[in-house]
Amino acid sequence: MPNYRRHHAPGGTYFFTVTLADRRSRALIKHVEALREAVRRVQQPRPFHIDAWVVLPDHLHAVWTLPEGDADYSSRWREIKKAFTRTVGGSVWQRGFWEHTLRDERDCAAHIDYVHINPLKHGLVARVADWPYSSFHRAVAQGLYPVDWTGDGAADIDVGDP
Repeated sequence: MPNYRRHHAPGGTYFFTVTLADRRSRALIKHVEALREAVRRVQQPRPFHIDAWVVLPDHLHAVWTLPEGDADYSSRWREIKKAFTRTVGGSVWQRGFWEHTLRDERDCAAHIDYVHINPLKHGLVARVADWPYSSFHRAVAQGLYPVDWTGDGAADIDVGDP
């Protein structure tokens, strides 16, 4: 495993990709309630704001903002993974996770769009609104996106990796 340092910005906003060990697995959507409960359980003693989230069959993407003065996202992910694994059993997760510290509002907006369009990008749905395991629905209710964002496909926005 490479020896690298993670960037920690207290009170920062981060983009994450967390992946299952078996990329053919559908465990995340099959056990989505266990994942939600694991997140709630960790969030109570160690708060963080979920700016965006999408759960796909074998991986998830999230954008979190940590409280002022707090940069410890690693222990939160460790605890979420442990709680989910205790419920589901087996060797579930790939080691570690990928993170990116968001630099500014534009970077944050691009990553939130990436989170929300991911089910469409992976061919899981024809419309972003059709994927049930996404914060996209909350964002629509808040007026941040129209329900028909991207129309019938992703041709109107860049869905490349941010």
